[in-house]
Amino acid sequence: MKKWILGSVLTWMFLPHLRGDNLVEDVDVQAGCSTASNDLVYIIDGSSSVGTPDFDLAKRWLVNITRGFDVSSRHTQVGVVQYSDTPRLEIPLGKHLSSQELVGAINTIGYLGGNTQTGRAIKFATQHVFPSSNRTQPARNRIAVVLTDGRSQDDVVDAAVEAKAQNIILFAVGVGNEITNSELVSMANNPPSTYVLYAEDYSSIANIRDAMEQKLCEESVCPMQIPGTANVKGFELLSRMQIDMKAKKVQGSLMSETSYLLSPRLDLTDSTRAIFPEGLPPSYVFVATLRLKSPTNHLKLDLIRVLSQDGLKQFAVTLNGLDKSVIFTSTTTSVNKKEQCVIFNDRGIKRLFDSEWHQLKLLVKPRRIICYLDDMQIEEQLLEPVFPIYIKGKIQVAKKVKMEATVPIEIQKLRLYCDPEQSEKETACEIYSV
Repeated sequence: MKKWILGSVLTWMFLPHLRGDNLVEDVDVQAGCSTASNDLVYIIDGSSSVGTPDFDLAKRWLVNITRGFDVSSRHTQVGVVQYSDTPRLEIPLGKHLSSQELVGAINTIGYLGGNTQTGRAIKFATQHVFPSSNRTQPARNRIAVVLTDGRSQDDVVDAAVEAKAQNIILFAVGVGNEITNSELVSMANNPPSTYVLYAEDYSSIANIRDAMEQKLCEESVCPMQIPGTANVKGFELLSRMQIDMKAKKVQGSLMSETSYLLSPRLDLTDSTRAIFPEGLPPSYVFVATLRLKSPTNHLKLDLIRVLSQDGLKQFAVTLNGLDKSVIFTSTTTSVNKKEQCVIFNDRGIKRLFDSEWHQLKLLVKPRRIICYLDDMQIEEQLLEPVFPIYIKGKIQVAKKVKMEATVPIEIQKLRLYCDPEQSEKETACEIYSV
């Protein structure tokens, strides 16, 4: 009996460290931007052109961005380099393993003053700061954010090339009108539209906080690009769910388009971890080009749904043919409910159920969602804050609500874009009537 008790105690003591244990593997885990495994280094300009008041604004900007990440040994680790004539390591990478400690350390950074040696600072981060990471497992992403308000007095090109060769992703943030666009572009990764940001001055740098957070998040959770696009990040669900391999090919909305007929015999189910291994970004664009024929257009179906292990809907787009509405479901931080639902039932959405081809588009942002049908804005609604999804569950396409039966529909496009600005670029030109 004593041996059994001792064995049980030892098992529970070491259980968190036994990665291969079935009990550990069965525990559902959350994934999203806040839980991503990043080595993130801020390289901030402390030259004389900045000044103490603006330097304090720059520090506040860093604090606000960093609060969006789970700072820990397993998730995001942050380092800070300030530079002028020479770089100075203000916060070693991974020294502070809580957001509270990190914020306190950022606030105590003193202003340097001096010349602007940006290239030297990038080289210092590449050769000394990133290699100092002491993780047990390598970070999924190595990201450097260079914040500067003036032209560098040394060469930045060679330093940036060396950083990129070490798989370091470079963002360049320019403040004011003294910085040149060509220098920022030469520093940053491609395309510049993603990796170069501008602020008019330090007092307005808060205006690009959301954009910076979103772009850092895209690096953390999104694939490199959707096949067939020019550096557009997101999830091509037709191929990731193997719909293009499993379903019958049929004529699409135009002669040049191919669609896929989903039959009741198909089971389009996959693990969430396989499709969204790092979760979902805080902002994204969901696009579906589809046709609902009778009797499907009189049914209530989940066009797509992501379920946790216990069956909770964490992300879903439901088409309600009974009352001709669209329902969006997501997680919520509210303590009073497990999920939040937004219903779009404006008169314009009812055309989705008329047996013709249509493009449904949902622009999801942290506190609001906009529904479009065939390039026309239908309705805008508010959203509550969300928390990261659990990824040990499953993702399904074209299922009856609360059932496992597949509903027969025709799908031509099923995508999730990580960049919310893609909403303006994603037009419904594939719809003949548009």
